[in-house]
Amino acid sequence: MTYRVNKTDEQWRAELSPEQYAVLRQAGTERAWTGELLDEHRAGLYTCAACGAELFRSGTKFDSHCGWPSFYESVRPEAVELIEDTSHGMVRTEVRCANCGSHLGHVFPDGFGTPTGDRYCMNSLSLSFAPEEPAS
Repeated sequence: MTYRVNKTDEQWRAELSPEQYAVLRQAGTERAWTGELLDEHRAGLYTCAACGAELFRSGTKFDSHCGWPSFYESVRPEAVELIEDTSHGMVRTEVRCANCGSHLGHVFPDGFGTPTGDRYCMNSLSLSFAPEEPAS
């Protein structure tokens, strides 16, 4: 796939922390229950930590008890790219930012009780959060 944001490996390394680089550009996974955004409950927008593309709205976030921030749908279907992942001896669906190709996490069809039945299990390191401004 061709992405709107294309950077060299050197550019990504210069812009991202080593931990973010490992997740976003090398498809790593942060340890469960350690992410800064796991317990974020304010209204707002989640964007790609690499390129700033809009990915998830806070209203779609739910507590899945899996140790990572979970959402039941992306802000728009075309905001994310879904790719079959057969690493680690299992078949999963990887979620990437459709704007820059960065790894975000995986989606699982086990979001019981959600409107879509999906659980987008995302790494906090792959996301940035912008709280909504209070109405004045």
